[in-house]
Amino acid sequence: MATFLYKLGRFAFRRRRFVALIWVALLAAVGFGAATAPTATSNSFSVPGTEAQKAFDLLDQRFPGVNADGATARVVFTSADGEKMTDPANKAAARQVVGELESGAQVGHVTDPYRVKAISKDGTTAYAQVSYKVSGFELEESARDALKEAGQDGRDKGLTVEIGGDALQAVPESGASEVIGIAVSAVVLVITFGSLAAAGMPLLTALIGVGIGVSSITALSSALDLSSTTATLATMIGLAVGIDYALFIVSRYRAELTEGRECEEAAGRAVGTAGSAVVFAGLTVVIALVGLAVVNIPMLTKMGLAAAGTVAIAVLIALTMIPALLGFAGQRVLGRKARRSDSPRTGEKPNMGTRWARFVLRRPVPVLLAAVAGLGVVAVPASSLELGLPDDGSQPTSTTQRKAYDMLGDSFGPGFNGPLMLAVDAKGSDDAKAAARHVAKTVSGLDGVAVVTPATFNKAGDTAMLTVIPDSKPSSLETEDLVTDIRNASPHIESDTGSKVLVTGTTAMNIDVSQKLNDALLPYLALVVGLAFLLLMVVFRSILVPLKAALGFLLSVVAALGAVVAVFQWGWLADVFGVEQTGPIMSMMPIFMIGVVFGLAMDYEVFLVTRMREAYVHGERPGQAVVTGFQHGARVVTAAAVIMISVFAGFIGSSESMVKMIGFGLAVAVAFDAFVVRMAIVPAVLALLGKSAWWLPRRLDKALPNVDVEGEQLQKQLPSDAPEAAGETDPDHEFTRV
Repeated sequence: MATFLYKLGRFAFRRRRFVALIWVALLAAVGFGAATAPTATSNSFSVPGTEAQKAFDLLDQRFPGVNADGATARVVFTSADGEKMTDPANKAAARQVVGELESGAQVGHVTDPYRVKAISKDGTTAYAQVSYKVSGFELEESARDALKEAGQDGRDKGLTVEIGGDALQAVPESGASEVIGIAVSAVVLVITFGSLAAAGMPLLTALIGVGIGVSSITALSSALDLSSTTATLATMIGLAVGIDYALFIVSRYRAELTEGRECEEAAGRAVGTAGSAVVFAGLTVVIALVGLAVVNIPMLTKMGLAAAGTVAIAVLIALTMIPALLGFAGQRVLGRKARRSDSPRTGEKPNMGTRWARFVLRRPVPVLLAAVAGLGVVAVPASSLELGLPDDGSQPTSTTQRKAYDMLGDSFGPGFNGPLMLAVDAKGSDDAKAAARHVAKTVSGLDGVAVVTPATFNKAGDTAMLTVIPDSKPSSLETEDLVTDIRNASPHIESDTGSKVLVTGTTAMNIDVSQKLNDALLPYLALVVGLAFLLLMVVFRSILVPLKAALGFLLSVVAALGAVVAVFQWGWLADVFGVEQTGPIMSMMPIFMIGVVFGLAMDYEVFLVTRMREAYVHGERPGQAVVTGFQHGARVVTAAAVIMISVFAGFIGSSESMVKMIGFGLAVAVAFDAFVVRMAIVPAVLALLGKSAWWLPRRLDKALPNVDVEGEQLQKQLPSDAPEAAGETDPDHEFTRV
């Protein structure tokens, strides 16, 4: 592989104008496709195999036009002190708002609080339920604006009006966070390289790669039913790996130049060596993202595949466009001081990476114990991890959704914020109405049930809907137990009446999604870590190095989850990070962190340890190989990690609790993995293992393909390392080769 990539790098360097033109033309083509593609009309969310989804499908079939899984909004009215919602003026104001809501776009049905008696016992609070024809993802902005305007009209009449439900859940918008991340990346790259040309290349190629990936997603979003969040994930991951991969190749090119090699040769060697690491690092990220298909949630699968495609583009750009840009820049990627030097730099003071590696080699046991103990302490809160999906109760207290949530809970009971919907399939029953009454009576007798509403039948009279109001709030364990109790009672109801009972609704769907994610966590972890272990075994020709890499990753992820639990569940340092409401951790968080952090962690592992393996294969002692790896890789890996931490930390400032949690968790995980696991545990373990670190059974060595990541075969094929004769001129270059 190293030989092929070496030739590819030299080809891209020589044909730089052609290669650059190809990528720019591709960007323009997919950009045109995205601009002319039809707008995605659907962001459907389905969870195959869950009872809640089966119930939604049944209701859509038997109650055409009802849109059981459509967006909902609850408009909550509260009268002024000393007044009641039944007062004529307040009643007229509330009904005027209801009338405005009924004429809104995409509205299916609006309940009048005075007709359905949705008024609190003390008469101070009432609410209207708005049901939309489409899901919250498909709701147009004009429909949301009409909802907000109706609420404001009620306030103008002297009422307190707040709005809850998923109708106001706007699609997350990108912008400020990415801009901040790119700005921080630019600063770090300039500091790392000391050259604007070198700093600009990773940013330029990452932006082109993300542009191609996101434009492709936009162009295909309507045909493939891609969700609006797919492009957001692809942007985040694409920027991360795009900058990283280009950073490592440019860094290796600079190292080859300082050793006195001619520009084209340096580009070929950089792509042949660092490029090999980029290929396998990219493969680990792709494995982690494609592996999300294990969860069997279509939207999550599509997000993973789209992000994996963007990573593949980032790898191809790093291998081709970077050497092409290096052809234009030549030696300008070096700082001015380095360019003025007429000979390779020797006898320089050891850099920080070298000094740190030597320190760890002298004291491997204390460093290893301190690092493992530190991460272990941080990981302790993870033992109390509680998972769930966020609802309006986890919103900041300043939002209208949270105010409506609290008003309903105070006036009607906490269960009103998370009603359960029962779908009764009475096709197999002799008396559908009697069956529905039996269901209502049975469910009413269960613990934790506040109210069961009368059944509503479809036109055929063979299917009924009932609403169950729990005694507890939607995200509580008591509500989860109630859902389980109803489902456990379903077989008995079927044997008594011949009708089937399915539990659905937003609360039940959240419970089912959480359970599905929990069930998929271990298979996903085994798949991703197992495949990556095999891949790293091929790369490093070792058993212990991949094992150490996988165990170190698990340690950093568990420690990051511990930090997330401490802040977002226990409330430690909540004020510092702006956490207004503590509660269960988002159920998608563990599997999401494993996928994203695993890919980035293996990037750092591959780039750092590949250089050690290369030095060891070329004759250095194990300890000296560790020092060589840190000498050339520590600064670059540190820069890459700081860039990623800055990008993810930018999301901590979001007012959306879910986004804040993801940003914090990813930033902390990358910090732990890059600076504790890769910079401390890795060299300490390699120091203790010595030559054993690179041991591989002979039979396994023969069975595994030799991909030559360290460039051993390339080294044998190349001529002497002496720089080529000075004064050789490249006709396609601006200056004479040095």
